[in-house]
Amino acid sequence: MTDDNIQTDLFSPTTMGALELGNRIAMAPLTRSRYDEDGIPGELHATYYAQRAGAGLIIAEATNISAQGRGYAATPGLWNDEQVAGWKMVTDAVHAAGGKIVNQLWHVGRFSSSQLQPDGRAPVAPSAIKAEGQTYTTEGFVPVSMPRALETDEIPGIIEQYRRAAENAQRAGFDGVEVHSANSYLLDQFIRDSTNQRSDRYGGSIENRTRLTLEVTEAVVNIWGSDRVGIRLSPVTPDAGNTPPDSDVMATYGYLIKQLNRFQLAYMHFVEGATGGTRALPDGVDLDALRALFDGAYIGNNGYDLKLAIARRAQGKIDAVAFGRPFIANPDLVERLRRGIGLAVAPRESYYGGGATGYTDWPNAAY
Repeated sequence: MTDDNIQTDLFSPTTMGALELGNRIAMAPLTRSRYDEDGIPGELHATYYAQRAGAGLIIAEATNISAQGRGYAATPGLWNDEQVAGWKMVTDAVHAAGGKIVNQLWHVGRFSSSQLQPDGRAPVAPSAIKAEGQTYTTEGFVPVSMPRALETDEIPGIIEQYRRAAENAQRAGFDGVEVHSANSYLLDQFIRDSTNQRSDRYGGSIENRTRLTLEVTEAVVNIWGSDRVGIRLSPVTPDAGNTPPDSDVMATYGYLIKQLNRFQLAYMHFVEGATGGTRALPDGVDLDALRALFDGAYIGNNGYDLKLAIARRAQGKIDAVAFGRPFIANPDLVERLRRGIGLAVAPRESYYGGGATGYTDWPNAAY
């Protein structure tokens, strides 16, 4: 550790639901865009994740639950047998290295291009409101497409996509799954009144706007059991199209979190501030107050260094901490933090795309 006088249990074993973890440091899901167009993991990805098995918990990069759910080229999937077999190679490698890994189930909703959708269709969303920004396709960066609003009778099919992906995650040997209800993707688009203008049972009131996240969570819990399911929330992040926050963050997410308690989930993974950005919060938003509403284990994420993690753990504000970008260039991040060894910094150009360079060629420190 950086200071022998500092006492912390971040490096000690813990349990979240049925997940028995070697420490309280998680590897956050990191999109690295190193897959072919079929989204099938292979030996390169198995090596990458196994190198980082020193994390108490690896949360695998966001994984498309269906072809419809895809919003970026070169991202992995979990909807067919070939993808399952590829992920099995990854989970076997992580387990052989002594690690635990869960899959993050992802549907991007409106943040996609018709170039990425089956038969060139429009992306789907709670409402036909176009996102800002561009996404990456095989032809390079293109503006996101105008989405179409899902019909009410289509929503059971969306839930089924999550359920089948959860089943596939079991077949692939994961230790659990995380429901991705964050970063302004599909489930978060339903939650926020800025992107949900529906008038059916999935729109309007807070109860209606949070309904899909709760129904998806229930479907996934029915496959895995509650003690191997987590959920990710990001109440104020503007990602995926510069999406405005909900007009009443505290009421909306407060209601959602209290409803999630009935599932007795393994953990809640919370983005504290804007994903990959500032920890600053809008006026009137108190994320610690929202955290206090959750009955289970809590993983804090966003802008953490070891000092902040130790402090918030000592205050009882977090049960574990998720690091993202530091894991890119430091496969042995946990050991470096424990020993007080300096961290390597990956250049941004190595984040996305390419092969082994900038991905699996980062060395461990000399201990």
